[in-house]
Amino acid sequence: MEPFGGIIRTRREDLHLSQAELARAAGVHVRQIRRYESGEQQPVLAVAVKMAAALGFTLDELAGVGRDDVRLEGAWWAAWQAAETIVSHPVQVSQHGSAVRLEATRHDRPGWLWRGELTLWDGQVLTGHYAGADGSVRSKGAMFFVLDRDDEHAEGRRVGLSYDGTVVSGHAALARDRDKAHAVVARLIRAAPSAPGSLATS
Repeated sequence: MEPFGGIIRTRREDLHLSQAELARAAGVHVRQIRRYESGEQQPVLAVAVKMAAALGFTLDELAGVGRDDVRLEGAWWAAWQAAETIVSHPVQVSQHGSAVRLEATRHDRPGWLWRGELTLWDGQVLTGHYAGADGSVRSKGAMFFVLDRDDEHAEGRRVGLSYDGTVVSGHAALARDRDKAHAVVARLIRAAPSAPGSLATS
């Protein structure tokens, strides 16, 4: 488990916050932040609550509980069952505490295809929704994933309204690379061949 002071320092630096800025948010003198980061002291609960909020962490995460879990950050891939094929897109993932944001992007030009907002429950289950890039586009729906920490992927399903207005569903996955995301969806389809469905989001 990462030491408490290291958790604070790493997250503060990731967010490009100075010690002075974190001190202001926590309502303490900058010397206290230095003491916390060096491991010399630990904050009282009221200060820890403010620090956690400023760092986008839960108190458990600030204390290092569950910090060995897969961190949902950076470049991932989303893949899903769509009619007779598997569709995928690169996805930029950001996590702040239990809130996880997905932004699927295009290969060939700037702009995003769809965005998703998920909540991570107990470090294992992700639930949330997605919507197409164009506010007038009808494509939107819900997502449910189970996170596999050891293999660094999440697998589950999406269900929603397609571009043509039909309700669709299908297997889906998030993984660090495209091949892994495709392989997970293919495995899920093979394991449940009698479960038809599609999810066309692009």
